[in-house]
Amino acid sequence: MPERASTSLSTNDAGAKGDLALYIHWPFCVSKCPYCDFNSHVRESVDQQDWRAALLADLRHEAALLPDRRLTSIFFGGGTPSLMDPGTAAALIEEAGKLWPAADDLEITLEANPSSVEAARFADLAAAGVNRLSLGLQSLDDRALAFLGRAHSVDEGLGALDVAQRQFGRVSFDLIYALPGQTPEAWDAMLARALGFGTGHLSLYQLTIEPGTRFAALHAAGKFAPLDTEAAADLFELTAERTAAAGIPAYEISNHARAGQESRHNLTYWRYGDYAGIGPGAHGRRSGLRTVRHRKPENYLAGLARNGHGMVEEAPLSPIEAADEALVMGLRLAEGIDPLAIAERFGLARLLDDKAVARLIASGHLVRNGRRLRTTEAGRLLLDTILGLIADPQPPAETRSA
Repeated sequence: MPERASTSLSTNDAGAKGDLALYIHWPFCVSKCPYCDFNSHVRESVDQQDWRAALLADLRHEAALLPDRRLTSIFFGGGTPSLMDPGTAAALIEEAGKLWPAADDLEITLEANPSSVEAARFADLAAAGVNRLSLGLQSLDDRALAFLGRAHSVDEGLGALDVAQRQFGRVSFDLIYALPGQTPEAWDAMLARALGFGTGHLSLYQLTIEPGTRFAALHAAGKFAPLDTEAAADLFELTAERTAAAGIPAYEISNHARAGQESRHNLTYWRYGDYAGIGPGAHGRRSGLRTVRHRKPENYLAGLARNGHGMVEEAPLSPIEAADEALVMGLRLAEGIDPLAIAERFGLARLLDDKAVARLIASGHLVRNGRRLRTTEAGRLLLDTILGLIADPQPPAETRSA
């Protein structure tokens, strides 16, 4: 039976005091996808033993700064962490359990590419303690996979999905839609097929052109045109309708889950809880501090050798910065936010421009239920605009400059 999450969508915005999520970044990939702006690197060889030692050292450093916490989730992201030696994953999971007491239902997710080589590691990763797999299928069309620079075929991807569903209690997979020329009929058919595989979670992302990617260069050169905004919005609405009807509605703008199958780790981000981040380029949020590790693998290793950790930045967040981040993250969720709770948490006089909020409620873009404020389906299409209109965090009067 699929594992059911104990976390419900009524959890307080701040998260349980003392709870902590752990993010571990594995930076290596076989090749760089043209749409990807994540911190990923292609290397001819990777010394698995050196990287195991480095990540364990960085983990111990971070744990020393985060005492008296309860670990609720571990997430191996990348890059391609399914290229990691399963023994490294096992060592990190075991060490994390020694450094922090773990929740009884600790969620341990690993991102994987759906190649047959990596699928062969799934049994060992499950034995290492991974209990949730996030599979990067990205498309169920071979031409689309070629366009996206993916090395696997549809058949290979579905073979990996079958292995994953036999090895792990919880499985999610990603699809990218709103590709150039994609029609509602084509996406509807692909989505119907995807919903038929029976996983408890789907991540469905619209293709975006990110700066610094190969797609951005092709777009700038006039060799690539994304789907127009109106057509992409139609596909977004179709996605919301189809997933909700299938009992796997959106609980976040791009993430869909059956009740109890939401990603607990990602909910920590969106609810603005604390999380430790280790590995090259990893970000963290630790007791009011923003932490960032060296992005380049070689610089990360050099930092560890020199300082005993991979940190490149550790900076305090002002109450207004933190509240603004909590607002931005929280309104991505279907559950929305409690603006008063966020303002109280960070000691602010107010979080939002009440007049702007009232106008957006009247226009059907926001809705208020008791203390909670959330976007409607129409509002989710315009979230960035809405955030720009309503955000107005104000410090208490006694702390303002004259």
